[in-house]
Amino acid sequence: MRLEQALEIFRRTGVMQEGHFKLTSGRHSDRYMQCARLFQYPKDSATVCGEIAEFFRDKKVDLVAGPAIGGIIMAYEVARILDVRNIFAERENGVMALRRGFEAEADKRALVVEDVVTTGGSVKEVIELLRARGAEVVGVGSVVDRSNGTVDFGPRIPFHAFAALNVASWEADACPLCREGVPIVKPGSRKS
Repeated sequence: MRLEQALEIFRRTGVMQEGHFKLTSGRHSDRYMQCARLFQYPKDSATVCGEIAEFFRDKKVDLVAGPAIGGIIMAYEVARILDVRNIFAERENGVMALRRGFEAEADKRALVVEDVVTTGGSVKEVIELLRARGAEVVGVGSVVDRSNGTVDFGPRIPFHAFAALNVASWEADACPLCREGVPIVKPGSRKS
């Protein structure tokens, strides 16, 4: 899908927001991608997740996993399209864990999905969690790549985003919005 079409979906569904935001990574930005809003609209969710699922179809995925909260609905929808099982990881004492009886068996080929990737920190935690259980991670998909193409999930792990956006972000001590006194909002799921 072309970037203009992706941006039209993001604007129509309220995904793209402007202001002063503290991202999950700790960086600051003047734009925030609230992808949870996308998943209010099943047709748009199916369009986005369908494009990601098709990109990875030849990887023979057995399992789709996502970090809570951003990857829960996305993992379900991508898995539904691929007709495979889905799970999600969630934080337990600050560390990603599989709970609720979820398993990632050693013989499974896993696709990890996340709504927005900036530094890739949560995805990397899920990758390590799955690998520790012997699963083979065959790819990473996201709705938005905010990394400006810099995130690397390791050798032989392709990364595909529905939309790659060049959105500025800064370390907190270098944030021009902080210097201007613009109030900051922490919209993500982590409270730190």
